[in-house]
This record gives sequence, structure tokens and C-alpha cells, in this order.
Amino acid sequence: MSDKPKISIITVVFNGEALIARTIESVISQSYTNIEYIIIDGASSDNTLKIIERYKSKIALLHSGKDEGIYDAMNKGLRDASGDYVLFMNAGDELYCADTIKEVFGIAPEGDVYYGNTAVVDQYGKTLGDRRLAPPDQMTWKDLKYGMCVSHQSFIARRLLCDFYDLDYKVSADIDWVIKVLKQSDKVVNTHLYISRFLEGGTSNKRRKKALIERFFIMVKHYGFFQTIISHILILFRYPFHRFTKRSMT
Repeated sequence: MSDKPKISIITVVFNGEALIARTIESVISQSYTNIEYIIIDGASSDNTLKIIERYKSKIALLHSGKDEGIYDAMNKGLRDASGDYVLFMNAGDELYCADTIKEVFGIAPEGDVYYGNTAVVDQYGKTLGDRRLAPPDQMTWKDLKYGMCVSHQSFIARRLLCDFYDLDYKVSADIDWVIKVLKQSDKVVNTHLYISRFLEGGTSNKRRKKALIERFFIMVKHYGFFQTIISHILILFRYPFHRFTKRSMT
């Protein structure tokens, strides 16, 4: 592999006219140059495609069409990706700074996974704090038995290790995917960097309930029933219920 590996950054969007520009600009402003930028649009009916058109010279591939949900769209992006590594940066999310990708790959060569911290921001880009679950110092697939301890947007994986998302899961396929990638990874690098800014969004009670149910069965699949019960009990005592930890940041 080259000392400057190619990374495919994939953005999935549907009717995201208010958010898509900030995501695109965070990607195309990177000082790292070996980036393949792919956008998968779910046949948006608002001005999303018009906004994307402004940046077409910076986008390697744009696919627009109906899909079966976010994970189907993300699978389309994986099929198109030709990079050595992949990173999902969906509409509204941003890379932390202009040197993020350059700094990540400058830390250690030939990693299977690179991961880091995530800042939570509101719709105006104001930092609210850190994610409630902080990434562990040396992450393995076993660490996810307590939940999604790393943000999908701060998880860069070697493309050859990436299976497709399981479409049987409608709202929690990301945690299953991350576990499967980590199971196949030998060299997992904690960058100790903030990699992304994650847009905090509201989740309906119905969707939150479905996510919890799916995650329970995903954890049973990977860790077993009794370990999953024990983990859920520990989660109730270990973590508060808010989604992020307030922190003063510059």
C-alpha cells in the first residue's frame, strides 16, 4: 500500500438541503489529497441535488435513486468505493478540521482501523460536548458490549475488511457492522484525535424503542444472552441517560 493510502469518504443523504453543504465542504477542504468522495442520494425531492451540483468537480461519484433505507444506501456506497479505507460522513456531519485525514494517517501506517473522539454539535454547528460513550484506550470488538463506544463518523476501516450492512436491522445495523469489522482487524489504532463533528438529532420514541430492541439482539448474537443481560445492567449504573457530555471546547 502507498504511504498515502486512498480513502473513500461516503455521504448518504435524503432531502438534506439544510445540511449537505456543510458536510461536503468539510470533506473537500481536507489538506489530504488522496480522497475519493462518494455521495449517495435517496432521490431527494428538495434542493439537495442542486446544492450537490455546485460541488460536482470535487465529487468522484454521485448516485441518486430510491433505496430501502439508510443502510441500503450505505451498502451502495461500499460497492462503489475503491479506496484502501472507508469513512461514512453523512449529511450534517463534518470532519473535525481541515487536517483531520492527514493527521489520522500520519499517526501509524497500515492500520486496519483508525478511530478517535467525536464532538456533538447542534444544527448551527455549535459544540454541545462529547458523546456520552467515550472510545476506550485500546478498542476491540468486545468493548461494544456496552454500546456504541465509538461514533460511526470517527471510525475509519480498511475497505477489504468491510462487509455490507445487514439490512435485517433497520436502525442499528451500524453497531453490528463495527463489531464485525473489529473482529477481523489485527491493528486497531486509537488516534486520540477528534475525527468528526456529529450532528445531534432528535429520535422519536418509536424509533428509539426499535433501536434498543435491535441492539439487544445484535449483542446477543455477538456476546451471548447472559453477557448481554449483565452488560445492560452495568450500563444502567455506569452511564447517565443524556446523549452527550458537556465540555468546554475551543
